[in-house]
This record gives sequence, structure tokens and C-alpha cells, in this order.
Amino acid sequence: MKMPKFAYHRPDTVDEALELLDRHDAKVLAGGQSLVALMSMRIGQPEHLIDIGNLHDLHFIKKRQSGVAIGALVRHAEAESSPLVTERAPMVAAAMPHVGHQAIRNRGTICGSLAHADPAAELPAVAVATGARFVARSVNGERVIEANDFFEGYLETALEPNELLTEVRFPAWPEGAGASVTELSRRHGDFAIIGLAAKVLVDPESDLVNEAALVFFGAGSLPVRIADAETSLVGQPASPDSFATAAAIVADQLDPTADNHGTAAYRKHTAGVLTKRGLAEAVATIGAPA
Repeated sequence: MKMPKFAYHRPDTVDEALELLDRHDAKVLAGGQSLVALMSMRIGQPEHLIDIGNLHDLHFIKKRQSGVAIGALVRHAEAESSPLVTERAPMVAAAMPHVGHQAIRNRGTICGSLAHADPAAELPAVAVATGARFVARSVNGERVIEANDFFEGYLETALEPNELLTEVRFPAWPEGAGASVTELSRRHGDFAIIGLAAKVLVDPESDLVNEAALVFFGAGSLPVRIADAETSLVGQPASPDSFATAAAIVADQLDPTADNHGTAAYRKHTAGVLTKRGLAEAVATIGAPA
């Protein structure tokens, strides 16, 4: 199918891009791996397309308050190979091999995937599990949005129409924490039928779990966090028994949607399996060399 007509803009500065966003009904193009497909299917029909490929100030991976900040033009492949991301945002690094195929990761951007907000994608769940923060700029200034407030629905975020997501900030990764991203998909590179971003923080002296995050993707219109399953792990040994308890809570409380790829019951069952698997993989990464 052919794209609808649109006006194309390629600004040279962030300020110019913000002015264009303020004046027009527009969408931002970075990697184009999601937006171009939507436009080709005429699901998205913006009157203006703003290509930010020349905004070199937004192409960075930086240390920031012991965490890491990733600019709007950083490709998935760059994050995947970055020692700084591996060290300071290991859950992002763990997600990268699941994101599409190499050709997609060579073009697609971290911030683009987050702004697109597909609930079957890995990075929105990773952002919620890690407590990421989003920096949005407009002609009116800059604001920072917490991950829990950023995703509002299917392909919907808290970004205003005139705002540009300029960077995402992942907080300092705590010592004694492990991360994993596991999923079930029809084929490698497909969107997940169901997936899990898991984080576990284990006390090195007692070997008990101090903190856990279990955020599912492919389960609904948003990343889905199962707080009771997380709470069940706290104060318990990081063991198959405690993982099985959390998995049972997940299978009971998760209320996934059904589609032609899987029934709700199938997703619930598989989510429980992924909980046990993901927690074990996360614990196995604690103290492992980056």
C-alpha cells in the first residue's frame, strides 16, 4: 500500500525541530522501523513528517548520576554493543537480542521504540521495570516523565503533540541486582506473544531477595506489573520454591488479551513459566562479568 501524502522536514537543530512540532500536525522520524510501516498501512497519516536524523546533539550515550542516558538518535545496535549500557543498564542490553532482526536494530532507535509504545515490545516493559525517566522538550521548555506515567495505552504515551523525546535516563544499577528479558514469540524477531522483564536484588549477606520487578509485555495495552508476585519474593531466598510461588500469583492475576496468536489462558500459563525462567536467569547474572 502507498503512503498518504505528507510534507517532509529535516531540521538541522533541536530548536528548529521543536518549532516545526509546535506549528504542525506532525510525527517524528528517527529510525522509521515502526512509523514507516504504520504510514504504509495508513494506520498513521500525519500531515507532516519531521526527520531528526541531522540532530547530532541527540546522538549520545552518557553517564548521568551513576546511571546512563541514551539520546534520541542512538540505534538499538549501538546500545547492544555499548559497554556503558551493559554495565549501567544491563536489562536494556539483555533486551536487545530480542528486538527484531539485526537490520532492524541497525536502524531503529531506543527512544523511537519507547515513544512508539507498542505493548508487545520489550523496551517499554524494561523502562517500567528499571524506573527509567523520559526527557521531553518543546518550545515551552523541558520536563521529565517517570516510566510509570509515560505509557498511557496502545501506542499512546504522555508526550504532548508538540513534544520531542530527547533522551531516556536509566538509573544506577544496584549492586547485587540481576536482570533478564525472556519471551515467547512465533519466530525469533517477531513481537512477543508474551514476555517478561525481570529484575531481582539479592542481599549478599543473607541471600534473601530485597527487591523484585516483574513487568510483562504482550499482555495488554500497556506493560503489566504484577505487584503481589514481586512482594511475595521479598524476604525469601532466591530459590525455585519462591520463584514457583511468584509464578502461581502471576498465572492467577495476569489478565492478558486474546488474539489469533494465543488465548488468554495460554498467555497466563506461559507467563507463569516465564516467571520461573526469568527469575532464575536474572539471579544467574548477579556478579557475572559484563
